[in-house]
Amino acid sequence: MKQSILWWCYQHTPLTPEQLVRVAVEVGYTGIEVFDPAYFPLVRQHGLDLVAMQGHAPLEDGLNKHENADRLVAMMTERIAIAEQWHIPNLIVFSGNRNGLDDRIGAEVTASTLSRVAKRAEEAGVQLVLETLNSKVDHPDYMGDSTAWCVDVVKAVNSPAVKVLYDIYHMQVMEGNVIQTIRDNIQYIGHFHTAGCPGRNEIGDTQELNYPAIVRAIIDTGYHGYLGQEFIPLGDPAQALRQAYQICNV
Repeated sequence: MKQSILWWCYQHTPLTPEQLVRVAVEVGYTGIEVFDPAYFPLVRQHGLDLVAMQGHAPLEDGLNKHENADRLVAMMTERIAIAEQWHIPNLIVFSGNRNGLDDRIGAEVTASTLSRVAKRAEEAGVQLVLETLNSKVDHPDYMGDSTAWCVDVVKAVNSPAVKVLYDIYHMQVMEGNVIQTIRDNIQYIGHFHTAGCPGRNEIGDTQELNYPAIVRAIIDTGYHGYLGQEFIPLGDPAQALRQAYQICNV
């Protein structure tokens, strides 16, 4: 399993961007996600892949509202071009919050907006990955808080360039049954993220998810993409990165 790290998780640690990149290489990671574009050359100089970048912002005011469509299409089109230039395979996109909107209508609008950029993403060799986030703890009112909702959007778009970003931590909070859900929906999943549950911290033996079993199940599906480590370290960040890599290196 190829493993990557999420840069934002380390912005408030003592590690500088260069130190973080060096630790990643030393441990065995082969990619970094959501990295400040100013550091793209640094990442490449150390032989790492740029795995994903954010497709639009903010995540709370996202794809599920008609009034956002033109703005987000323009933003995603611009970022698809950047991803194509830097050979970044994934753009992370977000449903946005409900704000009283019906889930069915939100799914239709989300699919409609993604359909406007799906062909351009296909041409660029870029996946638009719709992230599952929990609405119980970290992202109150987020609409894409279930695997089923995000999969329905992907089915409606019906493009090889639009998939689900299945965040294991977030879906453990919302649903559980992680391994079976992955097996049942792997054809619609384009990327994975991790974190320990509860807490969103290290993925060691103080939390409830059995990551070696989960990673083996993902590998058994034939998935060849990246597993992004998106936990916020409470202890030494370099040691946390080593531990996470070893746990998932099955």
